Amino acid sequence: MRDWFCVLCEEQKPPDGDWRTWVLMGGRGSGKTRAGAEWVQAIATAKTAGPARRIALVAETLGDAREVMIDGISGICRIARENRPDFEVSRRRLVWPNGTIAQIFSSEDPESLRGPQFDFAWCDELGKWKHPQETFDMLQFALRLGDHPQMLVTTTPRPLPLLKALIADPATKTRRIRTSDNAQNLAPGFLDAMARRYGGTRLGRQELDGEMIVDRQDALWSRALIEALKLRDAGSLSRIVVAVDPPAGAGAQSCCGIVVAGLDRQGRGVVLADCSVDSASPAGWAQAVVRAYRRFDADRVVAEINQGGDMVTAVLRGIDAQVPVKTVRASRGKWLRAEPVAALYEQSRVVHAGSFPALEDQMCDFGPDGLSSGRSPDRLDALVWALTALMLEGHGEPRVRGI
Repeated sequence: MRDWFCVLCEEQKPPDGDWRTWVLMGGRGSGKTRAGAEWVQAIATAKTAGPARRIALVAETLGDAREVMIDGISGICRIARENRPDFEVSRRRLVWPNGTIAQIFSSEDPESLRGPQFDFAWCDELGKWKHPQETFDMLQFALRLGDHPQMLVTTTPRPLPLLKALIADPATKTRRIRTSDNAQNLAPGFLDAMARRYGGTRLGRQELDGEMIVDRQDALWSRALIEALKLRDAGSLSRIVVAVDPPAGAGAQSCCGIVVAGLDRQGRGVVLADCSVDSASPAGWAQAVVRAYRRFDADRVVAEINQGGDMVTAVLRGIDAQVPVKTVRASRGKWLRAEPVAALYEQSRVVHAGSFPALEDQMCDFGPDGLSSGRSPDRLDALVWALTALMLEGHGEPRVRGI
């Protein structure tokens, strides 16, 4: 691991001046995780630190906190050159020789931040957090130690209301870093390949250039609308379906859209999960569908068969012959099929039981000509099939169950 001060770029340095929040938005592989790990290590080992400090490490999941922020190739335990912390797995914390402690938290459980208190916090990939606003709010109440509590947010930019509000805050310093800024640490040919495939697209500007791309003006959904329709507790549900939009083929760019949704006691559609899988074989995505069916005790699987015909049902039955499968075939374009579902959102007849960043990205980037990247909106297609089956087609009296 080369000396950090010999390889860092200006955007990876903590900002000068008086600030409470440092937002470092970067593309994939731009070095934002390394910047976060180095910032935490410098804070924890500073000779002028005084009493042992307390640091919060917050990620989308506890697994992400460990695999990226701590043990990842740019994680704290990998970049520490001296005064390396011990990772106490059972207690979910890092402990440095001087007594400084960093605890890890998940955006899946905002209430876990109720009680602890900290001098500093590092929030990684805020744009992917399951419950961003609730987790962020609980963290703010916990940042109450020391003379000047500070927080670093490293994230791929997504135009979430929380992230936009943070950037607009006068107490925030915002920096943007491009993937190309870290070219010396990336595989040869990677940047050229990405530029050929994604250069100039909205996805490329977000994932490579670290730009915050706002909603398309001609999109059927907006992020503000989706955020207003999110809830924490789905409550009792009747009739749950798993909708699958199989990919046209298998390969690195293939995605099988898998979305789970149900109906609540008020008759609203509740989107429960985005279980979509990338680069999977037919057997691989079929296993993911069956797992989702079992996990949510669903009533049936709704499968589009335009791409695979009878093969789709055969593959699913090959994994579990007892899974009830209803096949559907698209006779209209994606935009026309999505419009009635978007109308349900506008009428507040659909809610999301959590955040589903990849799905929501497709929803807010879907215009009359499809996604701006030109790729198939597989996750969105699965969402449309699920809600169409639940709310736009007639069904018998459903059974009610709690989840």
